[in-house]
Amino acid sequence: MKIFLIAGTEDGRKLAEFLFRHGHEITASVVSEYGKKILEQYDGIKINDKKLDEDELAEVLQAGNFEILVDAGHPYAENVSRNAVAACERTKTFYIRYERPETEINYKNVFRVRSYDDAAEKAAQLGKNIFVTTGSRNLKKLLESPALKNCNLTVRILPTAEVLTECENLGLTPKQIIAIQGAFSTELNAELFKHAGAEVLITKNSGKIGGADTKIAAAEILNLPVVLIERPKIFYPNMTQTFEEVLNRIETKK
Repeated sequence: MKIFLIAGTEDGRKLAEFLFRHGHEITASVVSEYGKKILEQYDGIKINDKKLDEDELAEVLQAGNFEILVDAGHPYAENVSRNAVAACERTKTFYIRYERPETEINYKNVFRVRSYDDAAEKAAQLGKNIFVTTGSRNLKKLLESPALKNCNLTVRILPTAEVLTECENLGLTPKQIIAIQGAFSTELNAELFKHAGAEVLITKNSGKIGGADTKIAAAEILNLPVVLIERPKIFYPNMTQTFEEVLNRIETKK
């Protein structure tokens, strides 16, 4: 089966390998150099490293005669998923959504918000030293928020030149940047939060593979308030949460 797979996450890249090992022809789409380098390790998987809007994706699907699109993009990559659903509808390509499960959160000191603007406002109400673990793609929204102009932000990011340059361009100083790759244990999270003097944590529910469980556990140990940006509410056709479910959908197209 010829499959176009949106693989912007660690589990997305593993899913590309899984489907390839099961005999499918995979073109995996990534937009970061880091993701591209990882996928290049797998002989036989083709790579698209161009960012595609809805029209461009529809064109690629048609030109490549793809039978199926598997959307394994990040749970918070709302525009990517909406474009994928729309492009599949236009081209009559069978769409499958793979999304990692959310982490169940029982910690009481969690404030759920819908947007980065809401996160900035709530965090500013809770403290001045704010630790951010939302990734680099939306840092600009937080750093330019009027609500946080009198706050100090510490951001944890991937240690790549691309991301570090972005942080520098946004005006972050070395003291505000923790460039390190996970996974992070609860103990390491707690030490990093303490080292930064964090009074508030801004994070997302990116599931266990995104480290949401250990971040929340560390915050609870330190009694840190957590501002949790919730996942966007999107209707996904053919939702799956395991690799085996994706494989079954591909084989049955149901």
